[in-house]
Amino acid sequence: MTTRFLTLLITSLSFTLRAADPSEITVTHIDQSKVNFIKPGKVLENAEFKIAMSKRDKAGSVEIHAHDTDTFYIVDGEAEFVTGGTVVGLKEGPNGESSGKEITGGETHHLTKGDVMVIPRGTPHWFKEVKGQISYYVVKVVK
Repeated sequence: MTTRFLTLLITSLSFTLRAADPSEITVTHIDQSKVNFIKPGKVLENAEFKIAMSKRDKAGSVEIHAHDTDTFYIVDGEAEFVTGGTVVGLKEGPNGESSGKEITGGETHHLTKGDVMVIPRGTPHWFKEVKGQISYYVVKVVK
């Protein structure tokens, strides 16, 4: 099922990103041998989007991407995920990537298997708590 989801997602991104010229639409098939969570990492990257597999077993830092919209597809596990609000300990990094320690006043989402989360560029987001381990696809659409 995850391979089908990934193929569908890539196809959808291709249509969305290149709708102005349908003759340029391409479909990319990624063999399932490259799609596993034993070794998380990049699956596909080009100038318009990036796809990666990720997993976590603990909370992370707050992230803010000035140029990328993130879409997460939760494959397994669960977590408390916070979006919006005010970032505590904000540090601006290179290439529009900023980080922080935590978020106050944001909206908390309980993510579980099968959930999809879309985080528009510029929106603070944070894995506040991970219960066990969570595995997910990350699709970054570049501005």
